[in-house]
Amino acid sequence: MKQPLRSFSRRHFLLTAGVSAGAALMKGCSLNPPSPSSLSPKAQALDLGSAQMPEVPGIKLGYIAIVEAAPLIIAQEKGFFARHGMSQVQISKQASWGAARDNIEIGSAGGGIDGGQWQMPMPHLISEGLITKGNRKIPMVVLAQLCTHGNGIAIAKKHIGKGIGLDLTQGGGQYIKDLAAAGNKFKAAYTFPKVNQDFWIRYWLAAGGVDPNKDVDLLAVPASQTVANMRTETMDGFSTGDPWPYRIVRDKIGYLAVLNAQVWQDHPEEYLALRRDWIEKHPKATKALLKAVMEAQMWCDDPKNRDEMVQILAQRKYFNVPTQFLRAPYDGEYPLGDQFTKIVDPKLRTMYWKDNKASVSYPYQSHELWFLTESVRWGFQPPEILGEADRIIKSVNGEKYWKEAAMELAMVNNQITVKDIPQSPSRGIEKFFDGVEFDPSKPKAYLDSLKIKAIKA
Repeated sequence: MKQPLRSFSRRHFLLTAGVSAGAALMKGCSLNPPSPSSLSPKAQALDLGSAQMPEVPGIKLGYIAIVEAAPLIIAQEKGFFARHGMSQVQISKQASWGAARDNIEIGSAGGGIDGGQWQMPMPHLISEGLITKGNRKIPMVVLAQLCTHGNGIAIAKKHIGKGIGLDLTQGGGQYIKDLAAAGNKFKAAYTFPKVNQDFWIRYWLAAGGVDPNKDVDLLAVPASQTVANMRTETMDGFSTGDPWPYRIVRDKIGYLAVLNAQVWQDHPEEYLALRRDWIEKHPKATKALLKAVMEAQMWCDDPKNRDEMVQILAQRKYFNVPTQFLRAPYDGEYPLGDQFTKIVDPKLRTMYWKDNKASVSYPYQSHELWFLTESVRWGFQPPEILGEADRIIKSVNGEKYWKEAAMELAMVNNQITVKDIPQSPSRGIEKFFDGVEFDPSKPKAYLDSLKIKAIKA
């Protein structure tokens, strides 16, 4: 983080958030639980044999109130956890990613959590002791990708007409650099340093000729504070997950400059990961959790469930937002750019089970390699770490559990077949909007091809 938030107090945030929530409720946007009559039946419990009965019926999982958390919430609300013998799962809303990190350190026995939703590569950083107190190593296992898409970069309304859109080479990039030259750097935020949403905004800026380490001030701000910070003009841009970018547009305090789905279509988003010590004690419970999450992902992707999903997620105890801030994005409908041009493209919507390329849920090792390579690109980790990439990734990647759970699930759910189980840990060459390609077999070549970076590849 280059610059602290000086002008933003907790008191100011609470007051602003209270006014915003109150205004929403005044408009008749209920945040209360949906009527039972509007909900479909919960999943039926399976008659489990000893081979699949979990060692324990419960676990405590953390989540952040953005669309990536939907599979965990739906697994709880629609009975998928209970269906697989995990009837005492607790899902706990985390105040921030830093709070989630702190809670995984102490574990549920100490009042924290055993795992949950994570930005990548947080599980690797925690496992290596790079972001923990005293550099304590807490081995983690990445079990599944939770979704693709659902993230965007919102820009404050004062920058309307300055060319800040998907392609910054059309004028927006120079505008941002001119601000820096005048001593008034563009302030952009993400929700936690050196992970997903930091990488997304850095990639976009660099592709447009803007050096994120020199031409802008980047800082970390919790997702729940996005709207208040933009309203008070504390920041100029924000990279985070729905419903926050869409809400910035609906509240008329900014516009949605770019969807991450445009930068890298079908990109890896956030993941389910648990402490390794919990998994080793409860291997059957681990697979039960995975099966529940997989079924929840299938449920989330079914168009007929979208209205109900939005009703569930919008509740005060979960996202605490009016339903209209969620519904349109699930159809790929966004008011995009500073002209608020309405686009409707289902290929850009959030997807949980399958995307336009392959499996969403399967934890591809090639994607983990990209995050590691980007960490090197921005100087977060030394170049030598790529020589250890295979060890680092395989020590954290849990594809073994995913595949075993998928095979077991195929016996009771006809929505999954053998063809849904990837045969390779690599999804192959990935392509970005600026023409750059990432070949997982040649990460150094990818680094060499990038013009803006913090290291010499």
